[in-house]
Amino acid sequence: MRKADRLFQIVQILRRTSRPVTADAIAIELETSKRSVYRDIAALIGQRVPIRGEAGIGYVLEGGFDLPPLMLTADEIDAVALGAQWVAGHADPALARAARDVLAKVAAVLPEEMRAFLEDPSARTPPAWDSAADRVDASQLRAVIRTGHKITIRYTDLAGAQTERTVWPLVIGYLDAVRVLIGWCELRQGFRSFRLDRIDALETLDTRIPADPASMRRKWRATLGTSAAG
Repeated sequence: MRKADRLFQIVQILRRTSRPVTADAIAIELETSKRSVYRDIAALIGQRVPIRGEAGIGYVLEGGFDLPPLMLTADEIDAVALGAQWVAGHADPALARAARDVLAKVAAVLPEEMRAFLEDPSARTPPAWDSAADRVDASQLRAVIRTGHKITIRYTDLAGAQTERTVWPLVIGYLDAVRVLIGWCELRQGFRSFRLDRIDALETLDTRIPADPASMRRKWRATLGTSAAG
């Protein structure tokens, strides 16, 4: 790998996380030596890239710094194509349209010789499943999640039982062939998932979630594998 490419890659590694990254970790990812990493970090700092390092902890890229757009590698193009194709085939209409727009924007800035990787990627998603029709507007629900308001829903579970719930909506996710809302359920006092095709009615409340939604999402992720549905 050329030194210039390695310097760009180091910045990429550092800006993908807010946590310190050790020289060992950088060396392993770049398949180079720690000594080379130390020299490259010193070169970046010499070019006024705001990298802060702490002995025994690692390096952090401070805020407010970004690189101009970089040319994508073939693997990065595959990653973009794979993700956008999956969303285009499985998400609600608004997100599917946005995914197609992303692919069009990426294609517009790629040189001709690279567009083939986008149009015919080495990794492909399976065909879209025939999902059950959602009974609520997923794009409207995403807007509510962004504003951090509570909702009330009338929900029918798999056994046919109906309940009224007040929910703190946090995430719209995908499970098998259905879209689901993940949130904190006041009735159950815990994280629950609700299939969008089983939400019979939804109302947005004026009341805001009495907690930081980002913190709640982190708590939910920590419970994955133990949380219940409905």
